[in-house]
Amino acid sequence: MRFGAAVLRSYDGPFTVEEVHLDTGTGTGTGRDTGTGTCPADGEILVEMAGCGMCRTDLAVRRSAGRSPLPAVLGHEGAGVVVATGGPHTGLSAGDHVVLSFDSCGHCRSCLNAAPAYCDSFASLNLFGGRAENAGRFTDVAGEKLAPRWFGQSSFAEYAVAPARNAVRVDPALPLELLGPLGCGFLTGAGAVLDSFGAGPGETLAVFGAGAVGLAAVMAATASGAVTVAVDRHPERLALAERFGATAVSATTSDLPARIRRLTGGGAAYALDTTASPRLINDALLSLRPTGRLGLVARLHTPLSLEPGALDRGRSISHICEGDAVPGVLVPRLIGLWQAGRFPFDELIRTYPLTDINEAERDCEAGRVVKPVVVPERGSR
Repeated sequence: MRFGAAVLRSYDGPFTVEEVHLDTGTGTGTGRDTGTGTCPADGEILVEMAGCGMCRTDLAVRRSAGRSPLPAVLGHEGAGVVVATGGPHTGLSAGDHVVLSFDSCGHCRSCLNAAPAYCDSFASLNLFGGRAENAGRFTDVAGEKLAPRWFGQSSFAEYAVAPARNAVRVDPALPLELLGPLGCGFLTGAGAVLDSFGAGPGETLAVFGAGAVGLAAVMAATASGAVTVAVDRHPERLALAERFGATAVSATTSDLPARIRRLTGGGAAYALDTTASPRLINDALLSLRPTGRLGLVARLHTPLSLEPGALDRGRSISHICEGDAVPGVLVPRLIGLWQAGRFPFDELIRTYPLTDINEAERDCEAGRVVKPVVVPERGSR
């Protein structure tokens, strides 16, 4: 089958929306006959995309020093409708509405311990090439191979093939085109608060960086009853954080840790850094109360030097991947909070036609939009 997709062909070039080809003759599943065989393969689903969020991780491919293979179809915050399944054991049926999340093997120690974000194969499955099986079936119309399944999805496209374990079934009455970011960006911020920290009523949290992940953390903290301080250098982002229940503090504030300690009654119990800024990471540690915990969600690009005393008095620091979430548990929880008016993630989203994906990237990089979502337009290519 042939369909439109946004292809990134070089690390410093634009996306090109073009026709791509999925060879459906190698599948072993029981899906729709497309003329050359069945699609998808065993354990997979074929999804017609309704929308896909643009995440900073997609854009980080440009700085991957060649480790993320190109040409590729990126996109890993997809949502859509199941067209076909690779057998009844997928637990899904044609017509199901699904949110797609990150890939995991399902059988390593971490996966079996309900920690799929720490899957032994996470990097290879999601970042550096995807699943090896059936890799050659995804090509451009000239027959050149495209990197197989970014984050198990490659959902900057009209269709995506994903492992069924990546998918979370959702109510078809929901606005499907907006739900994709619940599978990664919003899941990461909210999961850090709800799952990693387990923050509850009256506890204190400082969030550094009020982008998509940070604002999702603010919303989740407010929903859980925690007292939250949000730090950012952009006034408009701080205004959003205030709207969602946080006390806003500029990142340029003199003696920032002391300011946060005053606002949190002696120091925050938890801090979440989304910036990867060594200065702000140190400020975050120094803003914690004794035994407080700092979680990092952004990848560091330089060595991290800690100031003397930053880890004193039982403070700790660790990396949090995908909010420590089990998507099949957290995504429905976040939808329930949204339906109750307590997690208004839709207020952060601006939609773009898939053909305007380069504009979406420019707006994301310039901070003009918190969460771009690209929406395929059938027949527009």
